[in-house]
Amino acid sequence: MQPDVKNDVINRLRSVEGHVRGIERMVDQDHYCIDVMKQVKAVQNALERVNSLILANHLQTCVTTAIRAADSGERERVIEEIIQVFDASGKLTR
Repeated sequence: MQPDVKNDVINRLRSVEGHVRGIERMVDQDHYCIDVMKQVKAVQNALERVNSLILANHLQTCVTTAIRAADSGERERVIEEIIQVFDASGKLTR
């Protein structure tokens, strides 16, 4: 992972971690359910952003290198990995 992306991802994950602890406190203190759900959604959105950063970095580094490589098996492997990630997220239909 590129160093600047790595630092950004780590900082975002630390922020998410703190946010999750805050949600835990909200639940413990019997906050209004809708308020808790809004905070959970905010964490989900933050994790989606982290995922997007990691994917962009992967495409710009590992995938680009594999596609440029002479080894067609490596190209197919990384393409299949990307397909599996999108299949698992429900964002790809074949």
